Amino acid sequence: MIYDPKRHAILLADYCVSARPGDRVLVSGSTLALPLIEALHRTLLQRGARPVVRLSYPTQLEDVQRHASDEVLDSLHPVEIEDARALDASIRILTPTPPVPDIDVKRVARHRAAQAPIAMSTLHPRWNLTLYPTDFGAQAAGMTLDAYETFVARAMFLDDPDPVQKWGEIRDFQAGLIERLAAADDIHLVSEGTDLHLSVKGRNWSNSDAKRNMPSGEVFTAPLERSATGVAYFDLPTLYGGRVVRGITLTFKDGEVVEARAEEGEDVLRAALATDAGSRFLGELGIGTNFGIQHPSMNILFDEKIGGTVHLAVGQAYAENGGSNRSAVHWDMICDLRKGGSLSLDGQPFQVDGTFR
Repeated sequence: MIYDPKRHAILLADYCVSARPGDRVLVSGSTLALPLIEALHRTLLQRGARPVVRLSYPTQLEDVQRHASDEVLDSLHPVEIEDARALDASIRILTPTPPVPDIDVKRVARHRAAQAPIAMSTLHPRWNLTLYPTDFGAQAAGMTLDAYETFVARAMFLDDPDPVQKWGEIRDFQAGLIERLAAADDIHLVSEGTDLHLSVKGRNWSNSDAKRNMPSGEVFTAPLERSATGVAYFDLPTLYGGRVVRGITLTFKDGEVVEARAEEGEDVLRAALATDAGSRFLGELGIGTNFGIQHPSMNILFDEKIGGTVHLAVGQAYAENGGSNRSAVHWDMICDLRKGGSLSLDGQPFQVDGTFR
């Protein structure tokens, strides 16, 4: 099965953002994603929408973070804010590329903080984050490009005659999980290096059915801000700000990260946690349900959805879940229960060794 950008574009336009006549839809991505961007532009025009295409070169963001003056790095032009508010929907395309070395992690954190007011996730209900397969993405995943394209296509159900129906099946399965989760108070997460309690009492759970992430397959909520107590070890590595960070251990007291270590990239971790007042508190607890994704690929869009994993995000909470934590940071960190671990609801097993009970 070879990845088809036309099928991907139709799924994004019709299912993910439900493009309507007259909608001003932002399509942003690097030149590496041109086949998908071209297909999206045509598809949106055919739907009567007004696509706004913004191309970047592969290291453009890193160049801003490295070379921008303090004023440019730390602020937004008023036109940028007004333009973002004038959009009806947005589709952002990730294109995995090699990390750019020697970027000051504090400057990366400052730039993220400055960009927070125009984040699509806070401005518009119709937004989607997706990925176009690249050579480096394949390399990071330990696959050939053909194998990686197939991996990406299958994760999105682009190999199915009716991808929308498949995402409907995921939605129904996740709705059953949410019925159990919504009645819970105490969440207890246990695995190697992890023994963490947190409360989700009264919080709303989201059924992530690929409307906002393509691919998806997770249920998530915002834990009570002061509830996390204990230690969590995240065994799947992540990329943050273009840097590899692996072997993260966070210790929580009254909801706050009071100690943070990483086996690699600890300076990146510490800089992110120092970004603002909310970056040391949890904004999300997520549970992966996509058993079509079983192989970590060093890309959080896919890895956090792996069936049998749990992820926690420090920083920004989604208002729809009832969370109040605010931050320019939202960093998902993954704990793989398939290697041996459990997630319990008020003392009752919910997931053991990566299998739902």
